[in-house]
Amino acid sequence: MVKVLKGVLIKCDPAMKQFLLCSDESNALGKKVIIQEIDDVHVFVIAELVNALQERVGELMDQDAFSLPQK
Repeated sequence: MVKVLKGVLIKCDPAMKQFLLCSDESNALGKKVIIQEIDDVHVFVIAELVNALQERVGELMDQDAFSLPQK
């Protein structure tokens, strides 16, 4: 029997790919996200988890940002 998964190809820089790989290994979304690593900048992920990945990346970007103090 053939198992079929609907996926999305994501193109990202190597740093973001590493973040996705780390999230996948730690099961941060409750299950594996990455179907296949293609090359240094492409990953094939489960389509139904793309929105959850976008939220997780947004949280990462919010943590990385800082605001200037008011004078």
